Amino acid sequence: MHYPKSLYIILISPFLLSHSNGKDKHTWTDFRGPSGDGIVADCPRNLPTKWSEKENIVWKTEIKGRAWSSPVVWKEQVWVTNSTADGKSMGVYCINSQTGDIIYEFDLFQNDSVEPLGNSVNSYGSPSPVIEKGTVYIHFGSYGTVAINTGTGKIIWKRTDLPCRHFRGPGSSPVLFEELLILTMDGVDFQYLTALDKKTGKTIWKTDRSTKWDDIEPNGKIRGDGDLRKAYSTPTFTNVGEKTIMISPGAKSCFAYDPRDGKEIWNVTYSGYSNASRCVIYKDNVIINTGYGKPHLISIRLDPKARGDITKSHVNWDIFKRVPKRSSPIVHKDNLYMTTDEGILTCLDLQSGKSVWSDRIPGHFSSSPILADGNIYFFSEMGHCYVIKPGGKYQLVSRNQLDSGFMASPAVAGDSIYARSKTHLYRIKKL
Repeated sequence: MHYPKSLYIILISPFLLSHSNGKDKHTWTDFRGPSGDGIVADCPRNLPTKWSEKENIVWKTEIKGRAWSSPVVWKEQVWVTNSTADGKSMGVYCINSQTGDIIYEFDLFQNDSVEPLGNSVNSYGSPSPVIEKGTVYIHFGSYGTVAINTGTGKIIWKRTDLPCRHFRGPGSSPVLFEELLILTMDGVDFQYLTALDKKTGKTIWKTDRSTKWDDIEPNGKIRGDGDLRKAYSTPTFTNVGEKTIMISPGAKSCFAYDPRDGKEIWNVTYSGYSNASRCVIYKDNVIINTGYGKPHLISIRLDPKARGDITKSHVNWDIFKRVPKRSSPIVHKDNLYMTTDEGILTCLDLQSGKSVWSDRIPGHFSSSPILADGNIYFFSEMGHCYVIKPGGKYQLVSRNQLDSGFMASPAVAGDSIYARSKTHLYRIKKL
């Protein structure tokens, strides 16, 4: 990608340089937001429930390329990663959240060779950024990771030496914990997590997955192409007793780690692979999606004394019907809401794992939903957004349509939804 020089603007308003640390309603820091679960805090936000190309759209900015990463927002900045369709050039956009003007865009990594994606549901720019005061972290898996100063647009540090054969393209998003940037690298050759010093990019710890693979031939070679070993998940943090743990699903197993040193605490095994959904927390339980194969949803009891393989001792329930492969679920009160890739929407009782109701919302779904102002928003690959009211029966609030479909999950900052379609970034707001 080559961009006009006029777009390389690094003059940022003083407002952008006076960020405050922590969560507030004008930031959306991670894939699925500051809490990592799609739930919008500090409501009401007065978000719209109806829009179209001609209604409640503040601005619409074209994003050239093919990248399914979600936007992150810090005050007047919206960041999205980008890539050419062939993966030869990977870069980033920074867009003014109020006006939709491009603050700057540039290439970060040039790749002489990349492996073909082999499917239409991933891209070379699927990992979402993570942002905090003064710095945004951009990650393209083994192709490279970079920290950028949000006030100047200058690169702070860059890494291109973390091996992983993603095979179908990268997908896991980076996360921040204290002074660490934690990366998930689940490929067909290597499967590990690593923590970098967020200020310098230096490796602090690296932990290999301890997964017991069942695809080894008698001669020691991997059966098939290794597809069953890869994953695209993003870790979730939660407190168990007095300790913070990091829960990270991978192919065949979900692991809990100590995020400070990377030591494995416990694991749960299953048959899935290519996990993309981010897990959610319900009271003292974590709900994980096992990915491809025959996807199922598992509720695991969180126990400060849990160690080792807890598959037989700590699984509350395990369901197989109407479970998505890619889209993450969302929790409201004692229910979980999820949609399959083909648009079968289910409300699940989280205590029992039993279905409360199911209905159909036409379309295909990869994007993960958000919950705000008492409504749940589901964006489809066809450009629709179905807004529903959570509860004991299916209640459709509205069905909206835009010109391009959505693979990326939306962000919310202030009173606006920032939704990235296959071609544009939208700011949706009541006007």
